[in-house]
Amino acid sequence: MRDGLTGQIHFADNLDVLATLPAGSIDLIYIDPPFNTGRTQRRTQLRTVRSEDGDRIGFQGRRYDSITIGTRRFSDLFDDYLGFLEPRLVEAHRVLAAHGSLYLHVDYREAHYCKLLLDGIFGRDAFLNEIIWAYDYGGRPRDRWPAKHDTIFFYAKTPGEHVFDRDQIERIPYMAPGLVGPEKAARGKLPTDTWWHTIVATNGREKTGYPTQKPLGILRRIVQASAPPGGLVLDFFAGSGTTGAAALELGRRFILVDDNPEALEVMARRFAGVDGLEWVGWETSAAAIAGDAGAGRRRDSDDRC
Repeated sequence: MRDGLTGQIHFADNLDVLATLPAGSIDLIYIDPPFNTGRTQRRTQLRTVRSEDGDRIGFQGRRYDSITIGTRRFSDLFDDYLGFLEPRLVEAHRVLAAHGSLYLHVDYREAHYCKLLLDGIFGRDAFLNEIIWAYDYGGRPRDRWPAKHDTIFFYAKTPGEHVFDRDQIERIPYMAPGLVGPEKAARGKLPTDTWWHTIVATNGREKTGYPTQKPLGILRRIVQASAPPGGLVLDFFAGSGTTGAAALELGRRFILVDDNPEALEVMARRFAGVDGLEWVGWETSAAAIAGDAGAGRRRDSDDRC
């Protein structure tokens, strides 16, 4: 990525972009690839309007009409999931700096297979943590324990040389502050490998409308720990751009890649007004930032980072 840029956002196949990145040029990689659930992911955005005959009942029994603003979707099915991931993870290993780290975010369906794949590419000694992100939202099946967590695998390019800045990590409250004394309770504790964090709330300020958007708090913690100040963070399954938002907030540079036009439209709105961004293969416009579908468009470009 050229000097002076805050971030670079690619509309492209991530394998093509990875091939252009110099070896050892990236400080931190976080990726949240599709989870191979075998279904199309959808997120429908609604707004409500007061109505005497509305289909929803809200506060104090008032009725509201639901108005659909739009639906975003993408396919989450690969016939050979590991065959899809493997060349991308091989390239991820190549582009990481010696002090760099990879965080791979998956769910329970593929986590164990991905662990074996990562061990083969990075080496078993490079495995540092299996982080469990636990939340409590969604349906509850009657024939099994409800699945309410994702897995984030944490690997170092060179164990022992990797960046892990515990002093930068935002501390969390003790569950029993009375047992640790007032000084420790005021300081808080470092998170463990089990992270309790809510999903992005439907009506929260973070909400972009992207189907699988991850909370900024999760990405903030990863960037704080594993990307040096001013370092370069890569997310080549960028989705709504949360990795870039965390990097921007914390003074790191970033490269984001996605081949879904809806993702680029979301990112165009999310990063509207941010200086120092370069869009590669995508042309932003006022209409795209306002949310008009198809307003952004692919363009031919020789730009490389």
